[in-house]
Amino acid sequence: MKAILIKETGNPEVLTWEEIAKPIPKDTELLVKLLASGVNPIDTKLRKRGTFYPEKMPAILGCDGAGIVEAVGVNVQKFRPGDEVYFCYGGLGGHQGNYTEYTTVDQLFVAHKPKKISFAEAAAAPLALITAWEALYERGRLEPKEKVLIHAGAGGVGHLAIQLAKLKGAEVATTVSNQEKANFVVNLGADKVIFYKQVDFVSAILDWTNGEGVDLAFDTVGGETFQKTFPSVRLYGDIVTILEPSSNTVWKIARNRNLRISLELMLTPMLLGNVEALQHQSKILQQCASLIDNGQLNIHVSHQFPLQEATRAHHLLETGSVMGKIVLINDNGSI
Repeated sequence: MKAILIKETGNPEVLTWEEIAKPIPKDTELLVKLLASGVNPIDTKLRKRGTFYPEKMPAILGCDGAGIVEAVGVNVQKFRPGDEVYFCYGGLGGHQGNYTEYTTVDQLFVAHKPKKISFAEAAAAPLALITAWEALYERGRLEPKEKVLIHAGAGGVGHLAIQLAKLKGAEVATTVSNQEKANFVVNLGADKVIFYKQVDFVSAILDWTNGEGVDLAFDTVGGETFQKTFPSVRLYGDIVTILEPSSNTVWKIARNRNLRISLELMLTPMLLGNVEALQHQSKILQQCASLIDNGQLNIHVSHQFPLQEATRAHHLLETGSVMGKIVLINDNGSI
């Protein structure tokens, strides 16, 4: 089978298109014929700095996958050949990633693909969807009628977070950089759009909330944005970030406002091999599949590239201007 390999760290040109052996499923695993693979920021970071398992090079990147079950291990009970599935597993340098034509994944970590969307849309969803779900519903404990600020609402995680917040009955403010992205987030249900390059988002939020601040802020940007967000959150409110706070973060405002700080890294279960948590994430995908099939949740794929053009996909993602998600498409089947 063909796969995109990384043999050394560096720019997107280190990604190479090569022939490798087709994997064989273990007793509880599925052999999945991948039709599409999601591209995420973690992929570009691992390409540049190295994977979590540097001793296991070369590696195959790509945490998100969607495809058709081709074969199953002898102890698999939940799936059968021909089932359409999607999942977030592999791609960190340990278990094989999904920039390839075939992969194996344990039945516990897989969900049936939503019926009403393409394989490309399904492959775009898992990592970003689980991240937004855990950040808003589990870390941030979002409740109906609360007000939430979502940074970068037109992005891969942000555009799903807006929809999940609205499904919870919350009011949503979000930051964007231009009018095209503003139109996009309004169509997703955003109540307040803030052009962060033109206005101070903290002042805009305080005006929107009559000086109180939002109940929950969701930071998908990191860096100085995390610290700048503190005064936009109400007293005893929540802020969730998906990036590691800088060592020079000044916490005084957060402390004075008694904010509850939460960190969201949906890769933790995979990194630690926590089976229970990985099962929980697959259940999130099952719930989201129902929302998608009911027309309550939409996945936006902005660009599709053939799998062998992963280099182009990485270049585009690193521009930071993409709305929604980028997906790699395999030529071994129809999407």
